[in-house]
Amino acid sequence: MALAQAQALVPNLHVADATPDEDEASLRELARWAIGYSPVVAPDPPDGLWIDIAGVAHLFGSEENLLEDLTDRLTGRGIAVRAAVADAPGAAWAVARFGAGGIVPADRTADMVAPLPVRALRLSADKLGTLHRLGIERVGQLAAMPRAPMVRRFGRDVALRLDQALGHAFEPISPLIPHETPMASCVFAEPIGRSDDLKTILLRLSQDLCRQLERRGEGARRLDLIIQRIDQKGANLRVGTAKPTRDARHLAKLFDERMQTIDPGFGIEEVVLVASKVEPLREMQTEARVIAGDSTSEADMGRLVDRLGARIGTGKVYRLAPVQSLIPERMVRKIPPLAPPTGSAWPQTLPRPTRLLDPPEPVVVTALLPDHPPALFVWRKVRHRVAKADGPERIVPEWWNGDAGSVPRDYYRIETEQGGRFWIFRDAPADQGGNWWMHGLFS
Repeated sequence: MALAQAQALVPNLHVADATPDEDEASLRELARWAIGYSPVVAPDPPDGLWIDIAGVAHLFGSEENLLEDLTDRLTGRGIAVRAAVADAPGAAWAVARFGAGGIVPADRTADMVAPLPVRALRLSADKLGTLHRLGIERVGQLAAMPRAPMVRRFGRDVALRLDQALGHAFEPISPLIPHETPMASCVFAEPIGRSDDLKTILLRLSQDLCRQLERRGEGARRLDLIIQRIDQKGANLRVGTAKPTRDARHLAKLFDERMQTIDPGFGIEEVVLVASKVEPLREMQTEARVIAGDSTSEADMGRLVDRLGARIGTGKVYRLAPVQSLIPERMVRKIPPLAPPTGSAWPQTLPRPTRLLDPPEPVVVTALLPDHPPALFVWRKVRHRVAKADGPERIVPEWWNGDAGSVPRDYYRIETEQGGRFWIFRDAPADQGGNWWMHGLFS
């Protein structure tokens, strides 16, 4: 549409000069930001990003969690976003722009791409014009045509784009690696495939990378291993550290737990190790207790945290810190395992259970009188007869934290005849009825 026509339709239309160079720079900056999600990120001008989440989705719990976190953060920055996850880049591109977005199951790629317009195939304008003139409007119509006549009539590029959208043709993504990012790489004259060879190369790359970090006065907090096979397929592994480090052997060992997941195929031709997140690291004098082999040193604790994080996920390694609150589920919070002390003391309250149920689970309670402690209760279809009961301990809502509409809780510490110890509460005073809930278990 011409500018004059647009202004005629919208009298108060705001017009700004196009700045393609600035748009491209902004897209590259957004791609740099997205490296926090995956080591393989590439701009897709003019308004898209490729993000290969293979090997990193587990760090967020699932592909759904990663996608939700990504879109929420972009929306929070004022960026309108549509996103999709699929086995094939072409399918993700099509569903994100012309479909409903979200997760495309591997066995439903063709079903979800077929109803989309042929524009979803990333074809040139002249190819789209030809298809439209022939009445081919949907991907499914094109896919239903015999292969050989389709190639003769529309060209191999149309067939390739169709195959890429359906996941029948491999489409590599060339990752964006900022020039200032510390990295080390190795290209092999002959492809390798043995796990021991890969570990040897990884140690060599770690040593090279740590020398770069030493010159910069930095330590690695996150490493990405990018593996390229001779068939152009790749694999990505990501590990993190609790504290910045330049210990090459330790960094290489962090990949050991997940090295077995790599399929070398017909051979690996290139390996790239990238320090995608670094922090300043100054030289420190080694303490005498470290020289003496004290395994409880801070450095050893950091290595332990890193190995646990590489094995079970960094988000699952944490410690608890106290929070000034009377509400049981608010009294602690998760912090990084090596975070400095918060300065808050653990509250001196009545005994609390070692395991808290979140959310509390309903129980059926029988008491001698409405305001008496439980004499018998049923929890998870198991009947428990009470031997001792201590309470009630009343915990009132914190109106300053938005609990104005909540009701007080009356807690009882219960010991059963079988020796089990439980923490049960009623969510209203005895004269108001209320329901009973299991909130915790004592060790």
